[in-house]
Amino acid sequence: MRTYLACFVVTLGVANMAIAQEPAKDHVTPEGFTSLFNGKDLTGWLQQGKTPTNWTVENGVLSFNGKGGDLRHTEKFSNFILLIDWKIPKGGNSGVYLRGGATQVEINDGDPTKPTSNATSGGLYPDKAPIKHAMKSPGEWNHYEIRVDKGLITVILNGEKTIDAFEKKWGNTKDGPIGFQSHGTLVHYKNIYIKKLPD
Repeated sequence: MRTYLACFVVTLGVANMAIAQEPAKDHVTPEGFTSLFNGKDLTGWLQQGKTPTNWTVENGVLSFNGKGGDLRHTEKFSNFILLIDWKIPKGGNSGVYLRGGATQVEINDGDPTKPTSNATSGGLYPDKAPIKHAMKSPGEWNHYEIRVDKGLITVILNGEKTIDAFEKKWGNTKDGPIGFQSHGTLVHYKNIYIKKLPD
């Protein structure tokens, strides 16, 4: 009986190891997703409708120098799962536009000792404050998983759910491009992937 239990525990442990998720790898598109950023140039992206001049690519990272306008993808999306890695310096500020800018998932170096607001990373500006603080220290890479499903918005920042199925009033905005806000500070992005969901 003891031998049987020992074998069962070992087998269960091996099974759990087999289903464990490996850490995300740079520039490897997850199964079922499409890459929005090829890590080499700005194909598919425009700065205020023109060729980007203040957004550049180096070593697989998309960077904004803090000058000029927003960056938007040329394709429009309605319902989707969006994965993004991002990093800002101390005092950095940006945001991820959904459906062209009808709302944005906030990126902001706020004070984690103060209550959250709609300007806190993980929140929706101007719509809703996040449930909790989840941003890492300035200069560290953060990971967003953003879901828009039947118009409901869920945000997961570094594995912590910060917005839970928020019912956004979209009005006549049925779709729009993914975009990144220019807010006068440096910001870096990489590993930008999207999976379309049924309307």
